[in-house]
Amino acid sequence: MQFMLNLDIPSLPKPISYTDNILLIGSCFTEHISDRLQQHKFKVLSNPHGILFNPLSVASSLDGYIDGKQYTQNDLFYLNELWNSWDHHTRFSNIDPGAALDTINESQAVAAEQIRKADCVIITLGSAFQYYLTETGQPVANNHRAPAQWFEKRLLSIEEITTALSNTFQKLHDVNPFAQVLLTISPVRHIRDGVVDNNRSKARLIESVHTLCTQYEQAHYFPAYELVIDILRDYRFYDIDFVHPNFPATTFVWEHFVKSCIAPAAQELMPQVQEIITARSHRSRFPETTAHKKFKESYAAKTKALMDRYPFLDLGDELKYFIG
Repeated sequence: MQFMLNLDIPSLPKPISYTDNILLIGSCFTEHISDRLQQHKFKVLSNPHGILFNPLSVASSLDGYIDGKQYTQNDLFYLNELWNSWDHHTRFSNIDPGAALDTINESQAVAAEQIRKADCVIITLGSAFQYYLTETGQPVANNHRAPAQWFEKRLLSIEEITTALSNTFQKLHDVNPFAQVLLTISPVRHIRDGVVDNNRSKARLIESVHTLCTQYEQAHYFPAYELVIDILRDYRFYDIDFVHPNFPATTFVWEHFVKSCIAPAAQELMPQVQEIITARSHRSRFPETTAHKKFKESYAAKTKALMDRYPFLDLGDELKYFIG
């Protein structure tokens, strides 16, 4: 008996391999995918600006990496005893403006290097609602818990979203013509916008993304949104807030991502890497016992053999632990 719909997901023309450089940017759902990729030792740079929800902020951030933008203190503002950037997540905020700038610009430099060598750029869009500073009209990526009257909220049109990302894709192609772009829509509901407006927002993102995929040969779509909303479609796959997909749901999406987006050779290697990572996380109650020492010796040998066979794998920390 069949209990859910089937969704035929085409494979990426250039599936992701262990030798690829991957840049991920976008909403909190990006973090789920990047965490899984990092756990399996793929070469990943995730959200150099922190979590971003709307397409204008994503496009602006990518433009900044391509242009090699560096921030100055004029780009910061002081609120709640912290120096913040309207372009960045609060994790870049600091009580010292110099420290905040250093963190921001170090991340910018790393991202500028990564975007030029990235084999795959994964973008997850969360909301088509954009906030602007009422006083200046500046678009913001994060409100940093500033008073609501500081902002004007507007639902972006399909044309605005498509144009912004299209311009960014062209700039990306100019500096890195071989990078493929994988677009996804976050299944996380932005319930503060209301159920109806959340659906309007997601609909505009979906239409924009598919327009981009028809315009750019190197742009592709992965249906994370549809896997949760249409295939699982049950509140038991959500966290207690009924908004965020829970562990079984994100695992379900991850499994489909691996099948359609990861190269077969990498898929065969991933369980071996996972075994090493799992062993590394093991904490013995009695580390001085002969049994535990043999356990570490065994995994030191397995780790070294895997690194010798696949020199591109970075298992240095794991090997250091096992031989320590």
